[in-house]
This record gives sequence, C-alpha cells and structure tokens, in this order.
Amino acid sequence: MEFFDVINERQSIRKFKEKDIEEEKLKKILKAANAAPSAGNLQSYEIFLIKDLNKRKRLANASFGQSFVAEAPVVLVFFANPERARSYGKRRDFYSLQDATIATAHAHLASVALGLGSVWIGAFDDEEIKRICGTSLRPVALLPIGYPDEKPRRTGRRSLNDLVHEE
Repeated sequence: MEFFDVINERQSIRKFKEKDIEEEKLKKILKAANAAPSAGNLQSYEIFLIKDLNKRKRLANASFGQSFVAEAPVVLVFFANPERARSYGKRRDFYSLQDATIATAHAHLASVALGLGSVWIGAFDDEEIKRICGTSLRPVALLPIGYPDEKPRRTGRRSLNDLVHEE
C-alpha cells in the first residue's frame, strides 16, 4: 500500500476477527516501530508484546473496561524508558515519551499497510498496566492489533485553515 493510502485508510478499529496475526506480519510491525526516529537515536522506549488471553483481559479491565482490547489477538504496550535517555538530563522524561509515541504511530500505520486494524488506547490505569507487564516503566499507549471485523464510518477532520497557523 502506498504511504498516503495508508494514512487515508487508517481508522480506529475496535472489532476484530478471531484470527491470529501471522508472525511475519507481526515482525514487520515491530520492525516499523523499531525504525521510528528517536531523540539522539537512544530509542528510549520498550514494547511489551501481549498474546496471552488472560493478560489481554487484564489489560482490557485496566483500560477502564474497553473489552475490545482483549478481543484483539495481539496487544502491544509501549512504555517510556527515560533511563535510556539519561544523557538529556531533565528532558529525558519528555524525550522518552516522544520516542514511545512515535514508535506507537509507526506500528499503528504498519498495521494498516499489512491489512490489519488497530486502535490507539491512552485511557488506562498506569499502575495496573505496570503490574500486568511486570515493569516500573511509564506506560504510554496500548495498541490492540488484529484483522478488522468492522468498517467504521469516517470521522471528520479540522480544516487545514483551522489547523495550520502560518506566520
């Protein structure tokens, strides 16, 4: 799929088919996340790959009952790892947060390019996500991924005149 087709095709998918994701597709998604730019190329984030149904259910509960999180065959959980960006001093938390978000965006778009669907989840209980994944790092986003079982209605976007402020 061409880049701008991927951008235009991307939608938040909250209903998934009961079908596993092929390992080669999953690896491509992870490689896309790994290729994301990062501050000083420090790659100050971590990705937890969750396939286990029980853990996916716990993630759904920790996401304030968003049950579709558990219905996706895979959930990627992105964490900021500021220790990897310690050379940036006080800015390390900010840079690790940026690193994790752009890696999430790359994985999100790679999923679309591979015929899969995903949805960016930012509403969750941080402490519970940490417990489920067994880490003390700051959770940034959950990305449930699977084969779409819906075609949501397109949502509107702000006009460029409203969005862009030329000086």
